[in-house]
Amino acid sequence: MFQQPDLFASVDPVRQPPSDDLNLPALIERIADVSRRPRYAFMVLNLIAKAAGRNSGSAGPYVQVDGERIPLRDWLCDSLVPIAQRDARRLAIVDQVRSGLEAQKALPDDPQEAARVVQEEVKVRIRRSGRCNVSRAVSDLVRAGLVRRHYQGFRVDHHNRGAQREAVYTITDAAARALRA
Repeated sequence: MFQQPDLFASVDPVRQPPSDDLNLPALIERIADVSRRPRYAFMVLNLIAKAAGRNSGSAGPYVQVDGERIPLRDWLCDSLVPIAQRDARRLAIVDQVRSGLEAQKALPDDPQEAARVVQEEVKVRIRRSGRCNVSRAVSDLVRAGLVRRHYQGFRVDHHNRGAQREAVYTITDAAARALRA
């Protein structure tokens, strides 16, 4: 017997149905189906799982590092920085920052202090672009049905829907089990 589909049901062709029997190869395949950068998205998923721990499954809005509260996305960016240490784009950013600071006469005379100032500015720029990359990867993980995302914090009227709120990511039970197996 033919059943008429619900014409008003929202259908997302990319979203995978949740599965309780997800194993690691299936998890990787699901990420590869929805992400243009599946390796990066998988690393982000692993870091979210690490930050969430085994108890709650949620990570954020802040992570404690050496007694300091760091926003989750910043922590994820900082954790992924070592991957890009020898990347040509990172080296180009270092050169751009150094030449920009030299042109502004903002570099200290002490070479060690100058290197520290350059590294701080590079860190700020990389974190800014890294937050976008992390958000894009998390969006892929949400589409794959492996992570849920919401925002927490102070809400003010503002054109930017973030408005002083920070991201909280919750890893699904199936994804957590696949990563632990």
